[in-house]
Amino acid sequence: PADIIIKEVMRPAGISLCSVLECQGLPIVNGQCVVCSVCGVCVVCNVWCVLLTVSLCSVLECQGLPIVNGQCDPYAAVSLLGPSRSEAKKTKVKRKTNNPQFDETFYFEVTRPLSHTKRQFDVEEEGVDKLALRVDLWNASNLKFGDEFLGGVRVPLRALGQAGVHDAWYFLQPRDNGGKPVKVDELGSLRLNIVYTEDHVFPSDHYGPLRDLMLTSANVKPVSASAAHILGEVCREKQEAAIPLVRLFLHYGNILPFLSAVAHAEVNRTQDPNTIFRGNSLTSKCIDETMKLAGNHYLQVTLRSMIDEICTDHKPCEIDPENLRQYVDRIFNMITTSGVRCPTVMCDIFFSLRESAATRFEVDQDVRYTAVSSFIFLRFFAPAILSPNLFQLRPHHPDPATSRTLTLISKTIQTLGSLAKSKSASFKETYMAAFYDYFNEQKYGDAVKNFLDLISSSGRWNQKSIETPIMLKEGQSLISSSLQVHDQASPGRNRFGMKNFKKRWFRLTNHEFTYHKTKGNGEGALCRIPIENILAVERLEEESFKMKNMFQVIQPERALYIQANNCVEARDWIDILTKVSQCNRKRLSTYHPSAYLNGHWLCCKMSADTEPGCTPCTGGLPANIQLDVDGDREAERIYCLFSTYMNKLVNMQEACGSRSVYDGPEQEEYSCFLIDDPRETYKTLRVIISSVQTLEQQHTKYKRDMFRKTKIGSQDHPIGDKSFQCYIHQQSESSTYSI
Repeated sequence: PADIIIKEVMRPAGISLCSVLECQGLPIVNGQCVVCSVCGVCVVCNVWCVLLTVSLCSVLECQGLPIVNGQCDPYAAVSLLGPSRSEAKKTKVKRKTNNPQFDETFYFEVTRPLSHTKRQFDVEEEGVDKLALRVDLWNASNLKFGDEFLGGVRVPLRALGQAGVHDAWYFLQPRDNGGKPVKVDELGSLRLNIVYTEDHVFPSDHYGPLRDLMLTSANVKPVSASAAHILGEVCREKQEAAIPLVRLFLHYGNILPFLSAVAHAEVNRTQDPNTIFRGNSLTSKCIDETMKLAGNHYLQVTLRSMIDEICTDHKPCEIDPENLRQYVDRIFNMITTSGVRCPTVMCDIFFSLRESAATRFEVDQDVRYTAVSSFIFLRFFAPAILSPNLFQLRPHHPDPATSRTLTLISKTIQTLGSLAKSKSASFKETYMAAFYDYFNEQKYGDAVKNFLDLISSSGRWNQKSIETPIMLKEGQSLISSSLQVHDQASPGRNRFGMKNFKKRWFRLTNHEFTYHKTKGNGEGALCRIPIENILAVERLEEESFKMKNMFQVIQPERALYIQANNCVEARDWIDILTKVSQCNRKRLSTYHPSAYLNGHWLCCKMSADTEPGCTPCTGGLPANIQLDVDGDREAERIYCLFSTYMNKLVNMQEACGSRSVYDGPEQEEYSCFLIDDPRETYKTLRVIISSVQTLEQQHTKYKRDMFRKTKIGSQDHPIGDKSFQCYIHQQSESSTYSI
C-alpha cells in the first residue's frame, strides 16, 4: 500500500476547491488492498505507538442474592465482552449462602495501536471503548436443566477513565429478555474492585538504555547490585518483578545466566539445606514464572488426560481409598516417565540449581535432589493438580468432591517428590495411614531420583564437572556398526547380515553412551560414545535388514544400528538419547532413514556414502519453546514498576550511602534492602533513576503532543468518532483532570 495524496493545483472560476489529501486504515476487501476510485492508489497504514490496556477485576462479595428452589450455591462468571471476543472465567462455587465472599481476581489484557490503522498487527483487537466487563451470578444446580441465572452487572471500560481503581457496589440487573419485570433490589448486590491501567509502548530504541541495563544483570558482581535484583527489592511483591523480568530475559535468550546467578547467590546465603529454595524470594518467583511459560505444553501433555478423567468420573476416594491409590499411582507414573519431554530451558535451570546446591552442601547427598524437587514437584506438578484451572488444564474450578480428591492426590505427589523418609508424617488424615504406608516402598524413591537425574541433565553445560556420572538408562539389545569413513581402497561397505549383529549391554549416562559384552562388565566397555558426539538418533526402516524395532545412533564417523526388544523400548531409547543430545552444536538437520548397502543408500539410491541425508531429522523433542513475548512491552512494564516505586529507589540510594560511610546500626527503613556491595548498588541505582527519568520525560511529551492533536477532525479522531467525543465530554466534566 502507498499514501493517497492528491492536491488540485488549478481551480476554474466559480468552482470551490476540494483537495483529497490522504486516507488511513481503509478496509481490505476479499483479501485485496483498497484502491482509491480517484487516483487508483492503495492505502498506507503507519503506527508509531501501541496502547496496552490491562484490567484486573476482583469479585469481592455479594449480599442478598435470591434463593432458588430452597437453595443458593452462587458462583460468578466474569467476561471481557467485545465485537470479536468473549473471554469468560469463573469463581469457585460458594455453598449454602446468599451472601458469598469470593475475593477472586481475574486478569484481562488488550493491545491495540494508537490510531485507526490496525492492519499491521498479527492479532487485531477491538477498540477499548467497545469493550465491557460483565459479571453474571449463577446458582449452581444439580438439576438437568442447568444452572439458574441470578443477575448480572455490565461495566463499559470507557466508563473507568484512563486509569484508576474502582471499588463499588452494583445492583444486579435482570436479563433483558422480555420476561416479567423484577425490582432491582430483589436480585441483590455485588461488590467489584476494578483496576484499569493504560501503558503506551514506544518503539524499541526508546527502551535501549534500560533494557541493556536489565539484560546485563547476570554479569554484575555481586548480582544483588544488578538492576534486575534491585527491581525485586523495591517491588511490594516479588511476583510483580518476576513476571516482566522472566518474559524479557526469555525473549532475548538470557534467562539461564540470570537465574543461575541469582540462584547461586541465594544458595550461598542459605545455612540449612532443608530450607533451600523454600522462601518466596526473587529466585523462586522467577523460576516459577519460567516453568509456567516454558512448561505449559509439557504440563498439558503429561497431566491433562488424567485430570480430565478424574473430573469426569467423580469416583469417591475418601470412602474407597483404592480409587485414590490408583489415581496416585497413575499420575506418579505419568510424571516420572515424562522426563524426556521436559523443555530444555527447564533442564538447564535444574542442572544449575543441582550444581549450586551440591557445591554448597557437599556433605548432604540428597540436596542435589531436593533442590530440583522443590520446584518441579512442590511448585509445578502439585499446584497444577490442586488447581487445574489456574494452569489451563481445566476451564473452571472443579466441584467440591473432585477438589477434595485432587487435594489428596496433590499432597501425596508432593510428599513422594520431596523424598521424605516418612510419607505419613506430612498428612493430618490419620485414618488414611495405611494408604500412605503403601507408598513407602523403595521403588517410588528410586523412580523420583531417576526422574530428577534426567531432567537435571543439560547438554549446554560441561557435564563432566559432576563427580559421579548419572545413570539414565540401561538394557540389552542387538547392535551392528557401519563405518562412514570413505576409503579409496574399499569404496563400498561390506554386506550386512544377521551375523553382524551381536547382543550387547547398553548404558547411558549424562556423560556417554556405552555398550558392554555382558551386564556385569562395568569397566570394560567395548565402545564409548561421548554425548557431544551424537549427531542424531532416528528410526531405521525395516527394509534395511528385514528387522523390526531398529534405530540408529549417528556419529561423525560411524552409525550404530541397534535393534531393541520391542517397539516401546525402541521409542524409549530414541527419546532419551535425543533428550541428552539435542543441544549438541553439530546436530544433523537431515539423515538417511535406510542403511547404505551394495554401494548405494536404500532410501534415496545415491551412490556416495558421504551424501547428505535425504530426510529431515525429526529431532524427537523441541529443543526450545517459542514464546509469544513482546520485549518492548515488558520493558515498558519494568519502567512502570520503577516509576511507581521511585521513592524506594531513592531510599535504597540513601541506604547505600549510609552503609558506605557509617558502619553502625542502620535506620529501620533501610533494613529491608539486601545490599551486599553499597558502591556497586549505588552506581546501578543512579543509572536506573536516570533511565527512568528520561522515559518519564518522553511519556510526558508524548501525552502533551497527543492532547494537542486530539481534536475532532484530526487524524487520530476523525469526525464521527463517538468514543472520542464521549472522552472529551468526560474530561471537561472532571475538575481534577490536568495534563
